[in-house]
Amino acid sequence: MKRIFFTCLTLSVLLIGNIKAQNINNDNNNNQKTKAMKFELPKLPYATNALEPVISQQTIELHYGKHLQTYITNLNNLVPGTKFENADLETIVKESDGAIFNNAGQTLNHNIYFLSFSPNGGGEPKGKLAEAINKKWGSFESFKKEFVTAGTAVFGSGWVWLAKDNAGNLEITKEPNAGNPITKGLTPLLGFDVWEHAYYLDYQNRRADHLAELWKIIDWSAVEARY
Repeated sequence: MKRIFFTCLTLSVLLIGNIKAQNINNDNNNNQKTKAMKFELPKLPYATNALEPVISQQTIELHYGKHLQTYITNLNNLVPGTKFENADLETIVKESDGAIFNNAGQTLNHNIYFLSFSPNGGGEPKGKLAEAINKKWGSFESFKKEFVTAGTAVFGSGWVWLAKDNAGNLEITKEPNAGNPITKGLTPLLGFDVWEHAYYLDYQNRRADHLAELWKIIDWSAVEARY
């Protein structure tokens, strides 16, 4: 009788141990899933109607609330189970391709884009960024002219960027589709979106007019901080 009792007790202990081990494994798996990078829509530092008339509320709500949200949702659905599951956004953009790159690139691009604006923006950059612009282009006005010309010349959809190298030297780059100068070893400072969804509701096919107006809302303090 004692032998039967101890046998049952031993089986019970083993069963409880197995259940606890299984629960621990499940917790670990859940923790790993929790640790997977989760990208979210960045909070705008301004109201959706605050950039009017340069960018309308309708364009912000569609561009930020729909287009960017879709890129973020797609990215969160694509990275689990890949080597990018726990990678930061910049690493994904640098190392990925295909659908992951397209959605990661557009997420990074739009994060920079929307956080470069302020209803109290405009004017000119200051400090070291202003010095670097003057050194490269001679004046801020010359830089703006070349930047708008480059953006207007992007064929189809894409971006025009102000970027810097490791030495702080500036250059303007034209990137197709989801391109970002980070893939060329450069640091993106300011990007203008030339996909039609960025401006068509407000400017129709007048891309150059849209680009020229954006200078009125640039938050140079944010751009300078990236430099």
